[in-house]
Amino acid sequence: MKGTSPRQGTSRKPADPRRPSASRRPSASRKPGVSRKPGASSRGTSRRAVVLIAGACLALATLVVTGVTMLGNGGSGSRVASLDGHPVTRDELLFHMRRLAPTVQNELRNKYDLRGTIDWSAETGDKTALQRLETRALDEIWRDKTTLVLAKEQGLIDSVDHADFLAELAKENEFRARAVAAGRTVYGVTEFSPDEYYTHRLTELSTSLKKRLGADADGPLRVTDADVRHAFDSDRDAWSANATTYTYSKLVVPVPADAADDHAAALQRRVAAAKGLADVAPEEPGAELTTDTYDGSGSTGLNTHDQDLMAVLGKLRTGEVSAPVTGTGQITYYELDGRSVDGDKAFAEYSRRIRQSLVEEKFDQYLQRRVDDSDIDVDASALGAINAEDVQQ
Repeated sequence: MKGTSPRQGTSRKPADPRRPSASRRPSASRKPGVSRKPGASSRGTSRRAVVLIAGACLALATLVVTGVTMLGNGGSGSRVASLDGHPVTRDELLFHMRRLAPTVQNELRNKYDLRGTIDWSAETGDKTALQRLETRALDEIWRDKTTLVLAKEQGLIDSVDHADFLAELAKENEFRARAVAAGRTVYGVTEFSPDEYYTHRLTELSTSLKKRLGADADGPLRVTDADVRHAFDSDRDAWSANATTYTYSKLVVPVPADAADDHAAALQRRVAAAKGLADVAPEEPGAELTTDTYDGSGSTGLNTHDQDLMAVLGKLRTGEVSAPVTGTGQITYYELDGRSVDGDKAFAEYSRRIRQSLVEEKFDQYLQRRVDDSDIDVDASALGAINAEDVQQ
């Protein structure tokens, strides 16, 4: 709403309340027995003064409100871009730029070998660091705003505006504060920062959208049982670790206390030259060769040794020997003798995870298509007005 500025040169000087008017000027004579009420004149004057002061205060308040409104219209809430008619405000862009600033700084340091504090106004390649940050922030806004628009279309939220997000944050924090004060259980943090709540809210909305958009047979995120089976069959190795049985040999070679500095390197050369661990064991004093089987389902259990073993065996081809595993006073080698996969067990264990990964992939693609088809408008002059100090606030 535009404020109404006061018109110049139209002020009127009020009469001096201390100066008596002609009608109240006392006459030279009075009728006997008729006296004036004491204080009558002063009360009238006081009333006029109060009216004048109140009017002045009202005018001042109007000027203050007008000034704030005018500043608001041209300041932090002003539009810098839009996506399909949904405005992106200056506050919203700065919010994302501040969130992404550390990430962009690290990327610039790594890519351009920069040291010390990043100068946002300095050229890095063909753009300034600030321009790169703006571009990254806008890319994030297009995707996130599209997610919010989808959420609104699905009835999950009422607004996609940044100001309404901040109002929702304040309401949520107020609710949590009241719950804490009343002694009720509050899950998670007792007070969200804007960054925390933004991530929390976007994650919840994305999860809900994946369910809704994949529920119907013709939904854009629909994944069928056939889709899951095809993904499993296309890459069985990636989805079979927990249903694979490994047969392996293990060679443990003790390291003498007086071993030479090149002892480990010399042993590695002998292992590499041999056909297998069975040929190495008889030549190494104190060496112990054993064979065993391992069920890969233990890779996600609590046994750290099983997880380490899976990390070694899972990378070997049949007949291949592992790199040396150095321990206290010994060196260990593993050789994969064979592996077998229970396909039905593997599919049963991984089908849910496969389905989830396919939904994630479809969701990413669907969002990108929506972004690509969106009507995006950017106010270059508004972007140019943003400086490094704005980001660092």
